[in-house]
Amino acid sequence: MAVLYAASLEHLMEAVIGPAFDRASGYRLEGFAGGSDELVSEMRGGVHVADVFISASPKADVPLERAGGRQRAEWYVTFAKAPLVFGYDPHSAIAAQLRHRPWYQVLTEPRWRIGRTDPKLDPKGKLTVQALEAAAVDLHLPALRSALGRFEVFPEAALVGRLQSGQLDGGFFYANEAAEAHIPTVALAGLHLGATFTITIPTGAPDPTGAQAFVAYLLGSSGRALLAAHGLSVMTPTLSGSPALLAPSLRALIPGS
Repeated sequence: MAVLYAASLEHLMEAVIGPAFDRASGYRLEGFAGGSDELVSEMRGGVHVADVFISASPKADVPLERAGGRQRAEWYVTFAKAPLVFGYDPHSAIAAQLRHRPWYQVLTEPRWRIGRTDPKLDPKGKLTVQALEAAAVDLHLPALRSALGRFEVFPEAALVGRLQSGQLDGGFFYANEAAEAHIPTVALAGLHLGATFTITIPTGAPDPTGAQAFVAYLLGSSGRALLAAHGLSVMTPTLSGSPALLAPSLRALIPGS
């Protein structure tokens, strides 16, 4: 049963939720991580066929709602959030700077190696650009916008590893993935930006029964407890789309559907 998911959930999916679901259901989850927009593009292009798709932004689902061909999103459920934060290497000289100076001042210095994701492929990349541009205006600090152009761009699935291996001084992450990787962070004070995670079963899912079982597990009490225990702000599940398109077992988990 193939689950395509935002790479910011990789550890949670592969080490926690996937094995727990396998034990509880008897299914075997096969996960594939990537930037949400990148995964949508690959689904639309036939590179991947998903039973379940989990994105880090409702906006990533829009192209699937409009898609032709085999895979299309007729509905999605919003289920959790995580704020965007700046994570840093505690062994880098940037750590001492961040203890004594605001993040936005530190990042204007050209000596740091800062990583971000591609806004064309990943909602986190879009949020990073939005955060820096907003801070540049609000704080009257145009050097922040210039700094954005110096930051190195990596695939979402590679950014954590780059920082952990000492190749970067810092980078932009969601709070949950930074916590899973034991990366210290600073909050982007005044900027209320972050991931909003959604889940859907695309049309043409090869294993719709397994897909329904997984969505039911994730939205049920066991899945929600695991999400909360691993740094996500669990939301009351909210449906976008017609309740008539959901299996009864899923409608029962979504208030008002």
